[in-house]
Amino acid sequence: MSPVPDPIRRLVGGVRRPPPIEVAPGERLLARAGAVGGTRDALYLPQRLVWEQVASADWDQDERTLTVAEVGSFGQVRPVHVVHLDEADRLLQLIRERVTASIALQRHVPVRDRRSVRVIARQAPSRRGDLSWFVEYDDGLDPGDPAVEEVVQAALEAARADLGA
Repeated sequence: MSPVPDPIRRLVGGVRRPPPIEVAPGERLLARAGAVGGTRDALYLPQRLVWEQVASADWDQDERTLTVAEVGSFGQVRPVHVVHLDEADRLLQLIRERVTASIALQRHVPVRDRRSVRVIARQAPSRRGDLSWFVEYDDGLDPGDPAVEEVVQAALEAARADLGA
């Protein structure tokens, strides 16, 4: 009877290794933790998520979980991915560096009553492709309020001019 291969890990040189992470053509894995990995262009959870679509990534040391929230649309629930990882140091460093590199501009804009918006321009860290523009509203601000919309449009116009977009 032949041994049954372990579907989760493979034996390489007498050491158990995690299975390879399939990445897009032209990409190279820079860091990994278990089944999660990152390249210059994307995070693999295992599905591919380009860095400019990562809104946040939080590490819970006690639970050993990585929680990744995707950029979302106003009024809709953001997709969130939670993965358990045994060791994540290099991957966490890569996530921090790549997400930061995807932010072309981030501007805090006061609106009223100590409430504000953040105007954010994101782009692939390689600076290929178009800028994506996002506005994050503080709780209590109504994006449909004409006064709020006026501040946001002026802030977006100024930010686009600053970036030549």
